[in-house]
Amino acid sequence: MKLESSEVEICTAVVGAPSPTGQISLVAKVQGSVDEADRDGEELFVPPLNFAMVDCGVFRSGFPDTANFTFLQTLGLRSIIYLCPEPYPEPNIEFLKCNGIRLFQFGIDGCKEPFVNIPEDTIREALKVVLDKRNHPLLIHCKRGKHRTGCLVGCLRKLQRWCLSSIFDEYQRFAAAKARISDQRFMELFDISSFKHLPMTSPPSRRCQS
Repeated sequence: MKLESSEVEICTAVVGAPSPTGQISLVAKVQGSVDEADRDGEELFVPPLNFAMVDCGVFRSGFPDTANFTFLQTLGLRSIIYLCPEPYPEPNIEFLKCNGIRLFQFGIDGCKEPFVNIPEDTIREALKVVLDKRNHPLLIHCKRGKHRTGCLVGCLRKLQRWCLSSIFDEYQRFAAAKARISDQRFMELFDISSFKHLPMTSPPSRRCQS
């Protein structure tokens, strides 16, 4: 995938590249700069819960609130994929309007096992948005950034030809004790054949890893 210059700048300035064996969180880097910012009296940048980079131009997190808006501005987002059925809060809507960010809402109920129903068609539609580079940089989020976000990212990883063990490892890293067998089963059975005609998100470039 050819990267836009703005996307490359985000990758190099904000976070190191992810790999099939792990995900690099920004929290440690941001936390490391907190003390320095306090000393200098500068504005602090607070990432949303469970924030991480998925690929160049693609990010994931839990639900961002007003404390996270300044941080999100540094990403230069064009789009947000929201995976909950509830209406987007008014402060968040105003943030999107002020920053020219497009909202894609794919309402998936946050059910608990054993009554989990992951709508495959909805995941497919959301994936099409993720794969369209015109929507990048893009943030994927649900409430906690664990299950619904994890399923969408896991299906993207299948398109990127990750092995299942690496997909599950990434999912479990974010879901932790809340990991669901049903989510992992969904990712395992997800059929990517219908996406063969669409361009796939490529692995990060070497520049992203620098």
